[in-house]
Amino acid sequence: MFSKSRINEPGQKPAETDKPRIEGTPVSKPAMDFTPTAPKVKPSPSVLSADLTVVGNVRTTGDIQIEGTVEGDIRAHLLTVGESATIRGEIVADDIVVNGRVVGRVRGLKVRLTSTARVEGDIIHKTIAIESGAHFEGSVQRQEDPLANGRPAGATVRATAEPAADAS
Repeated sequence: MFSKSRINEPGQKPAETDKPRIEGTPVSKPAMDFTPTAPKVKPSPSVLSADLTVVGNVRTTGDIQIEGTVEGDIRAHLLTVGESATIRGEIVADDIVVNGRVVGRVRGLKVRLTSTARVEGDIIHKTIAIESGAHFEGSVQRQEDPLANGRPAGATVRATAEPAADAS
């Protein structure tokens, strides 16, 4: 019926758990599981600056913005080719925005060539937008899933075997 209380002890302040409780009533627990989670912040894209030259392939599952030169293939989620950028190789991404120069094949779900774009190569896409003023030399092919493989639908792969060298 009575509970011990430390209210009267020197140096002690009453706490919420020190309150008298009626026998048979449940003790409430602090709500720890109801902490609101912070909204997920989309990470900023990786940026390769204008004074940077990369020789080799670049691969990321995130977003990347190229302002420099890349001599190799690029694979990303969102790829932005800056006005000062030059890419020599294949680029593959879900979303591609070309403002600069690309020499090589472009494969993407959404491909956009802005008025400053200079593309020399084939474009395989699901949707495409080409602004007035863009320079493009190559072929354009629509595919339902341009990221599925490295060759256009219907393309055949030829394999040739070299005759075995005679050991005699």
